[in-house]
Order: sequence, then C-alpha cells, then structure tokens
Amino acid sequence: MSIVRRSNIFDPFSLDVFDPFEGFPFDAFRSLAGTRPSFFVDETSAFANTRVDWKETPEAHVFKADLPGVKKEEVKVEVEEGRVLQISGERAKEREEKEDKWHRVERSSGKFLRRFRLPENAKMDQVKASMENGVLTVTIPKVEVKKAPEVKSVEISG
Repeated sequence: MSIVRRSNIFDPFSLDVFDPFEGFPFDAFRSLAGTRPSFFVDETSAFANTRVDWKETPEAHVFKADLPGVKKEEVKVEVEEGRVLQISGERAKEREEKEDKWHRVERSSGKFLRRFRLPENAKMDQVKASMENGVLTVTIPKVEVKKAPEVKSVEISG
C-alpha cells in the first residue's frame, strides 16, 4: 500500500498503512525501461487520491467517496470484525496503443483501499451503500443513545 494523505490532522479512526520502503529503490526508475513517459502512473500503484468524507448525523454515520470512472461492480464495501468499514476496488488502466503520444496523464488508475474504525454507536449489521454519478455513499445507522436516567434526590427524615 502506498502513502495515503488526507490532511495534517491525526485521525485515530483511520487504519491507512504507511510503508516507507514501498517500491524502494526501483520504482523511481521503472518508467525508464518502458516506452511510457516518466510521468505515467504505474498500474500497480495505489489509487492514493481516493478522498472520503465522513460525517455523523443524529441518525447515522455517512461516508462519501469520489470514484469517477469506477463502476459499482468494481467497488467492494465490507464490514469486518471490530467495527471496521473497508472500501476497496480498482480503476482499470486505459489501454495504450503504440501509435498514441501522451501529452499529459493526470488521472489515476489502480487499486484503492480505505479502512475506518467506527465508534460503538454504529449499527454494523445495517450498512447500506449506493453509487450515483461516481460518488459512493455508505450509510451506517446509529444505535439510539440512551439518556442517563433522571436522578431524583430523596429527603432523609429523622
């Protein structure tokens, strides 16, 4: 797995793994061996720019992931033990023709994987996912929080 950068804020619920030795020392020179331009994204690299928003409403935890060009059949949403939500998949690489001349390649391809540890109020058995216009939405209802019982003082006689 490659580096996944989301923000400068520490996220204790994220389980993204950073491997400082991923691809060392040869990935930097891999493009020299082929006919592809050096800026071309390797097909085995992680789809590291998969951005996921996570908001909590009074009723549910809602995750939204931008996955343009990815079909719903290419995405997996899984729930693991320990309240872990995993979103993974793969965006297929565009086929190259020998006569093609690339001027710029900015779109990513390859596999992606994001994992989130959910709080205890998530109903892990009622996860729902939908995909519309390249946006994956995963909704996980919350357990109703029981309010603390009202404490009533009792006067002591005597």
